[in-house]
Amino acid sequence: MVLTDKQSTAPSATEATAITVPRSFGDVVKAYVALTKPRIIELLLITTLPVMFLAAKGLPPLWIAVCTLVFGTLSAGSANALNCYIDRDIDAAMRRTRRRPLARDQVPPANALIFGVILGVLSTLGLGLTVNWLAAGLSLAANLFYVLVYSMILKRRTSQNVVWGGIAGCMPVLIGWAGVTGSLDWAPVVLFGVVFFWTPPHTWTLAMRYKEDYAAAKVPMLPVVATERRVVLESLAYTWATVLCSLLLWPIAGTTLLYPVVAAVLGGACLWEVYRLLGRVNAGKTGVDLRPMRFFHWSNAYLALLFLAVAVDSMLV
Repeated sequence: MVLTDKQSTAPSATEATAITVPRSFGDVVKAYVALTKPRIIELLLITTLPVMFLAAKGLPPLWIAVCTLVFGTLSAGSANALNCYIDRDIDAAMRRTRRRPLARDQVPPANALIFGVILGVLSTLGLGLTVNWLAAGLSLAANLFYVLVYSMILKRRTSQNVVWGGIAGCMPVLIGWAGVTGSLDWAPVVLFGVVFFWTPPHTWTLAMRYKEDYAAAKVPMLPVVATERRVVLESLAYTWATVLCSLLLWPIAGTTLLYPVVAAVLGGACLWEVYRLLGRVNAGKTGVDLRPMRFFHWSNAYLALLFLAVAVDSMLV
């Protein structure tokens, strides 16, 4: 259900009493794990590991892969926990996020801040000591960018927040490549571009579904400040950029024909879905009738399958 009443975002007194205080050690652990936003971390890992296959031109060294994924997870968890600390007022105002630990008073804000900082320090030192310092530096840069630039500056000030803030989410491809090679190259830059162009339409279609949520929290997401038609047209442009950028990997990385074929098919399906969304806008549909979550869910599958193709193709070279 989409919110239509700002007051409805607050839990009832009965609900607050029932859910705010963890009752056991297990509840405390779950609350701290929830601060790291595990589902977002899953998406980051989906882009990290396949790039390591590409960099190694096959199976990456097991120790390097495990350490990169473990400490990369801690780094992403750090950024997400710090984001929860910064956005605790926003999370409490939005139905989609009001069950997060800080919004439910399950974790004291100061504890969440300390937890996020500790994870960040551990992840940076862990990557530097077990993988290499380039990967560690890139991971730290991503963390700081997400917290300081996106969360503290862009998110509440501009409708282009997820465009530039999405840079942090692109960094795992560079980290994965650097973890294997100790350097950077054009192939991970291309995949960085794929994730960069993919992020705005993916996020905007979710924001279209929860437009009233973001409006109540006074977050100027594009669907809050622009017409639905403009949002869809910009999503279409970014989707085209995503597909074209994905095809550049073929000549730059010297992949087999498997990758460009899969990328073209997945890209065609993604474009088909966004054109269908545009068709619904042109037909006068609005709000939930636009079904923007169709594109949101498909874009998740698109990115996962595209990077799976990168990994599989790397085993064939």
